[in-house]
Amino acid sequence: MRGFRWPPPPDGGPRTWGPGPGAPRTGRPALPEPETELVTTPHGVRLERLVTGVGDPVTVFAHGLGNGIATTRPFGSAVTGRRIFFQFRGHGRSDSPPGPWSYLDLARDLRAIADLGGATRAFGASLGAGALCRLLVESPERFDKLVFFLPAVLDQPRGEAARTRLSDLLDAVESGDASALADVVSMELPPAVRNTPAGWAYLRQRLDQLLRDGLAPGLASLPEQAPLRDASALARVTAPALVIGCAGDDLHPVQVAEELAAALPHATLHVYDRPGVLWSERADLRERISAFLNG
Repeated sequence: MRGFRWPPPPDGGPRTWGPGPGAPRTGRPALPEPETELVTTPHGVRLERLVTGVGDPVTVFAHGLGNGIATTRPFGSAVTGRRIFFQFRGHGRSDSPPGPWSYLDLARDLRAIADLGGATRAFGASLGAGALCRLLVESPERFDKLVFFLPAVLDQPRGEAARTRLSDLLDAVESGDASALADVVSMELPPAVRNTPAGWAYLRQRLDQLLRDGLAPGLASLPEQAPLRDASALARVTAPALVIGCAGDDLHPVQVAEELAAALPHATLHVYDRPGVLWSERADLRERISAFLNG
């Protein structure tokens, strides 16, 4: 980020040095994070959980690697019924049992949260999509509806770019250096957003959470693994599925979304034409997910 300084200025806009336009000095303070709870699962790992909404149906939301409840909540903002958000092991306040961990371990976390909450629908983003795939191999009829957002891996390990990004993130979190961590986290933002009040608000929220809760070293081996041995194992899944991919996303190759949609018997594939859809296509994404799950 050009002229990056941490912490960001209190009025929400960045300070930059040298020529170039400054961003607006507006922006609202972030809302306080909702109160979560720790729940004990049948496999003995306590997981952080947030339940919002009322009534049925119940949807469980599984986050991506290095993310958590805060980053998955926007996906459920228009979804009816109860919504269950949680943190996988090694994230947030969830336990970090001795590693290394596998996608089977993540699938157990997801299954436990879904079973305890009576979830009949599931959403998985990136790492969460992989954990959901692993769960479905064991229990293909577990859910009535499925959404996969930016699946990153299926039956082949992730590429070098993803491994490097995670390694950099874990090192920065371990160092406790806010500026070093901000350099890594800022790469999650499209370049056009990085020097705006919205981008700084996102960066502040992510850094506050990561510096407070950290990330477990047990996550380091996950990019070298794949959730499935063979994608054809998903042929027994009975639920309708929505698979959302994005062209030009190095961490979430579009071909993975295409292969996942082809492997699921009742899948609809939608591919956005450029990265950063959470920023550029937020309203469309919200409507697309809610229309599918609520329909």
